[in-house]
Amino acid sequence: MAGNSEGGAGMDPMHQFEVHPIIELPALAGIDTSFTNSSLWMVLAVGLSGLFMLMASSRTALVPGRLQLMGEMAYGFVANMIKENVGTEGMRFFPFIFSLFMFILFCNMLGMLPYSFTVTSHLIVTFALAAVVFCMVTAVGFIRHGIGFLKLFVPSGIPVVMVPLLVLIEVISYLTRPVSLSVRLFGNMMAGHTMLKIFGGFVVGLSSAGLVPLAIAPFALMVALTGLELLIAGLQAYVFTILTCIYLNEAIHMDH
Repeated sequence: MAGNSEGGAGMDPMHQFEVHPIIELPALAGIDTSFTNSSLWMVLAVGLSGLFMLMASSRTALVPGRLQLMGEMAYGFVANMIKENVGTEGMRFFPFIFSLFMFILFCNMLGMLPYSFTVTSHLIVTFALAAVVFCMVTAVGFIRHGIGFLKLFVPSGIPVVMVPLLVLIEVISYLTRPVSLSVRLFGNMMAGHTMLKIFGGFVVGLSSAGLVPLAIAPFALMVALTGLELLIAGLQAYVFTILTCIYLNEAIHMDH
């Protein structure tokens, strides 16, 4: 089961989300800089995703092997996503978007391992990712269009009297993008892992009480939920990335 913890605390479905230091480091300006379990799994996600792509591209062949095929599929998947939603002009942002997709995907998938930690189940992590996307898209909009980027907040073909109200709505909608983007990923990952832990607790509790036949139903449901959570882990990486592409397309082409 994903994100299990040790000892008696392992029965607490929320214990798996606790951040605790692995290497204590002195605070800087009142900020704790300790290397935590969250830091460890983020480093692992970056390292393993990088290693995966290095191994996939190290021995290229006309007839690709499994790793090369998987690497080419990942590359092609993100490249097609960018071309379909942003256009060929968006390919200059491919390194950023591909790195974002692979990081979220590996964080989500690593979180499914027993005794692991799901980095994307923490709002501060997903909000940081969404904030980077928001700042990049806004910067691209102003660099490309200058002050004209503000036309994004003025819907065309509306009565002048309605402009102030609709501009306010558009600005609020734009500013809430990092919130909605981060909460969607955080909420899905946290809810799924919590449900897995709860049903896993039922299985362990009923089995320990000698009620093994009664544990079959929650065990079967836990297996089904695990498969669903694996699907959601990949889907949420896709959703986060494609929304990034949509926002980027809006900033580049000013579609409104």
